[in-house]
Formats: sequence, structure tokens, C-alpha cells
Amino acid sequence: MTDDHRTALGLVTIGQAPRTDLAGDIEDLLGGLRPCEHGALDRDVFDGEEGERTRAALAPAPDEAPLVSRLRDGTSVVMGHEALVPRMREAIARCEADGATATLLLCTGNFPPLPSRRPVLYAEPLVQRGVRAIVGDDPVGIVCPLPAQAADVAERWSRLLPGDVRAEPADPYAADAHESAAAAARRLAEAGSRWLVLDCIGYTESMRRAAADAAGRPVLLARALAVRLAAEAATAAGAAG
Repeated sequence: MTDDHRTALGLVTIGQAPRTDLAGDIEDLLGGLRPCEHGALDRDVFDGEEGERTRAALAPAPDEAPLVSRLRDGTSVVMGHEALVPRMREAIARCEADGATATLLLCTGNFPPLPSRRPVLYAEPLVQRGVRAIVGDDPVGIVCPLPAQAADVAERWSRLLPGDVRAEPADPYAADAHESAAAAARRLAEAGSRWLVLDCIGYTESMRRAAADAAGRPVLLARALAVRLAAEAATAAGAAG
């Protein structure tokens, strides 16, 4: 527990905490809430032979859409949903033990409901429904991390949005992430997308600016949409006691 008695929003990354690439962007979005951050992989080891075994255990099954997230050392790991679920359950429990009135799952992947004592918010529906309310019938371009995700991402968004949906990959954890996001955004704009969505918590505010400059289109940022809405929920839950 902490001596900071502000209302707390739990933040569960599917990688490792702290997410230093996230902190600067979300500070202004929290509205004075105390962030309480834990990672699904905080207790996993990624060095040496044990690290190789860990990556093998986390690898997506052949029929699973892959997920990618950041480790403490700045590298990334590719995972499957099934291997993550018990680890995420434990991370949520740690957030609640630290006083979180609500917890946000910082991943735009599709996860089943997870047990908790307080509200758990899922970034994917928060982002998708927020985007749906904003874009209307316009064609939308989705930027996702991995080429192997693009078809699944386009299909899931197409079920939600009435307009045309296209997806292009750009790894937010790569050394050339800004250039890659800009290039993907440019391709989507040239193909007719009127709105763009950076559909991973790993995309940063500076990547949003790079994408918008390259494409000349409005760019919606998953981390900003999810955190703004989750902060409202945590504030409401805290006020209710």
C-alpha cells in the first residue's frame, strides 16, 4: 500500500511495469488520479536460457492473433492471449491490493472477462466504441503493430464501423517506430482513409504527431482514448466509496 491517499487508477500492461514510454503521455490524462501500475510479465524472467523458455511459453498458439508489448529493458515480446490470462488476473489483484478503485487493461487485444473486486476496464471496447462515435460513416485506417495482426484487426474493426476499414502495420517498439507509423499512416491516407487510429497502447503522442504530419488526416490515439475514459470511471468509483 501507499501513503498517497488520492483515488487510484490501476494500469495493467500485458508487458512489464513500469511503462516509462507511457508515463509522460498519460500524466495529464489522469486528472489528479494516482496511477497504480503492474505488469502481467513482472514476475517473468527474460534473460538467458530461462528467458528463452519464457518466450516459448508465452508464444501465441497457431490459431491465435499475436500480441506484442514492452519489457522493462525497452525490448518487446510477442505473446498469445491464453498464456497471458492468468498473469493478467494476478496483476489486476495487485492493483486492487494497492487501492485501485478501477483498473484499466492496457491492451487493445480481445480478452475474456477477468475476475476482480472492483471495475476492470478493457482498452479495446473503450477505444473501438469511442472511435465509432467519432468517425461516423467515414473510411478509417487502422495502424497495428505486426503484419500478422493486420487481417484480424481489419476484420474486427470492420464488424464495428460502417465505413471502409483498412489496416497497416507499424511496430511501436522498433527503433524506427516514428518513421514506420508515419509511413503506414501515409499509405492509409493515400488509399482513402479519412480518419486514422493508432490501435496499440504502445503508440505514443509523438508517434501520433508523426502520423498526422505524414498523412494530413486526424489521428486517434488508443492510449489517450482508453486512459481518458478509464480515469472517469475510477473517479466515479472512488466517489461512490
